[in-house]
Amino acid sequence: MWRASCLILPALTAWLALTVWPGQQAAAQDRPPDRVAFGLDWKAEAEYGGYYQAVATGIYAKHGLDVAIRQGGPQVNQTQLLLAGRLDFNIASNGYLALNLAQEALPFTAIAAMFQRDPAILLAHPGAGNDSFEALRGKPVMIGADTRTGWWNYLRARYGYTDAQIRPYTFSLAPFLADKQAVQQGYLGSEPFAVRQEAGFDPVVLLIADSGFSGYGSLIIASTKLLAEKPDVAQRFLDASIEGWYSYLYGDPAAANALMKRDNPEMTDALLDYGRTVLRTRGIVDSGDTLMLGVGAMSDARWEAFFRSMAGQGLYPDTLDYKRAYTLQFVNKGTGVGMRPK
Repeated sequence: MWRASCLILPALTAWLALTVWPGQQAAAQDRPPDRVAFGLDWKAEAEYGGYYQAVATGIYAKHGLDVAIRQGGPQVNQTQLLLAGRLDFNIASNGYLALNLAQEALPFTAIAAMFQRDPAILLAHPGAGNDSFEALRGKPVMIGADTRTGWWNYLRARYGYTDAQIRPYTFSLAPFLADKQAVQQGYLGSEPFAVRQEAGFDPVVLLIADSGFSGYGSLIIASTKLLAEKPDVAQRFLDASIEGWYSYLYGDPAAANALMKRDNPEMTDALLDYGRTVLRTRGIVDSGDTLMLGVGAMSDARWEAFFRSMAGQGLYPDTLDYKRAYTLQFVNKGTGVGMRPK
């Protein structure tokens, strides 16, 4: 009898510890959600569909979060707002921005890479002889300031581009459409569609990721203070965002699309559908490591390869502790993989 009690009591204790009583469950449900301010690096469009889906379908709410999405744009510096504490999480367009934070010893780090393949492109006119990255060497290219400090450096190293080629980018298609020799930056899910709609032709689209560029895109950044003090909030925010992406890509995107059209009236159903299709078919969000580890996956090996490549071009000192730019603490858990269609 004594031996039986010794076996039963530990099991009973463990069961009691794990059991959620009705009163406890009600208390958890009554607790107000954690408020989160989340900054995008551009205006609402399909490239942010997963986050809007998580808001619109209640995924964030299910995870105990009240998420306010703050749009970006050409006049909005979300990084400054993050540094000032006005945002809890922010999207960094590429890995350069995360490495720059590490180089400046700023206490912010990437917790996920929502784009496994960077959707940045160069756009050219058909029949103008600008149908490859090699063909653009020495020719004028319209890019913005962020691009100049970002993947333009990769193109310089890979194809011998120079800063003398750079022309101002006005965030408008008008200069591009007016000049058949023009080349400009863009995003895979936006500008090709816009050119077809406005000018009636399909442009040459050169996807940076197709050239061998290994950098991650659309990274979620947070302060190390938040990650240390509220790791549960960070984990819940990321898990819910991942679930939102699976729902948006493989489920019904109508709820997210309605919110995005409200926030950005320039969006149309046709453009959103085009952008979502591109994200799926080109493996921007869900490909490679994410197939097993879940959306947002990152690896030490890929970060090191990216850093070594850029350090080799003199962009960063070899001694930089590049691992300060990211953490794997919150990713690679297989979150949401069961939501992908078989």
